[in-house]
Amino acid sequence: MLKRLPFLCAALLALAACSHDSDTSGTAQQAAPAVTSSAEAAPAGTATSSAAPAAAGSAAPAAASTAAAAPAATTPGAPAPAVAAAPFVDNGKWVEGKNYFLIDPAQPTSHPGKIEVTEVFSYGCPACNGFHSTAEQIARSLPPGAVMNYLAASFRPDENWPMYQRAFYAAQALDLVGKTHDAMFDAVWKSGELSTYNLKASGLKQHSAWPTIEDAAKFYAKYGVDPKEFVGVANSFTVNTKMKRADDLMKAYGVDSTPTMIVNGKYRFTASSAGGYAQSIELTQWLVAKEAAGK
Repeated sequence: MLKRLPFLCAALLALAACSHDSDTSGTAQQAAPAVTSSAEAAPAGTATSSAAPAAAGSAAPAAASTAAAAPAATTPGAPAPAVAAAPFVDNGKWVEGKNYFLIDPAQPTSHPGKIEVTEVFSYGCPACNGFHSTAEQIARSLPPGAVMNYLAASFRPDENWPMYQRAFYAAQALDLVGKTHDAMFDAVWKSGELSTYNLKASGLKQHSAWPTIEDAAKFYAKYGVDPKEFVGVANSFTVNTKMKRADDLMKAYGVDSTPTMIVNGKYRFTASSAGGYAQSIELTQWLVAKEAAGK
């Protein structure tokens, strides 16, 4: 049986990321050292202008109900149980510039009175597939005053990410994300139904064999949407505008790899900078508590 991550063992994937400037040979991840580095270079690399031009959709759209809005709260799957807010305690464990990074200027959020936690991801990113269960744990760990968002990245057109991004926002517009988020990861990385990679061998498939938005529509048809309607929504002005807005927002966040976590438009970190998957959950909770305390 295929594992969820066919390219690297789970131990290495724990601190890996897909970046703007990864090579195009079919290896989309790079392992980071187990110890947290003093810079955010722990993800696979930094963005280059050729790898992620804004016009090419190098960022990810916000999970918003209106085209120009910031990411909307869209927690896939079952509703998360209420979790009591943790008090903010700064014992020096988490260090700005090492474990997490300040977004300057801070970006506006779309839920006044709520603390937004956003995962920047792509269905086509193997490291995001490895981080997926952790993102779900983060969503379940949030207190009532916080909301979970998902920002689908498109900065790797060499790995078909714009198609996955477009599919996500079409599914969102049709209110399908809650039913399909987990299944999309499986369709890309487990069954291979929507995979751009050759899961039975290595590397990318021939470009002519890459899944298209029409293929994605067939997948979403299993959840009750007409494939023609799905394609129409996917190519609509509204979805195009969301994608452009998302590209701009991700640049404003300073995101250069996935998965990346954003807390309330002010803080950015990766699993590498946090020190691992479990630490990512803990750091999210700490930053949420920091925001709640107004620190």
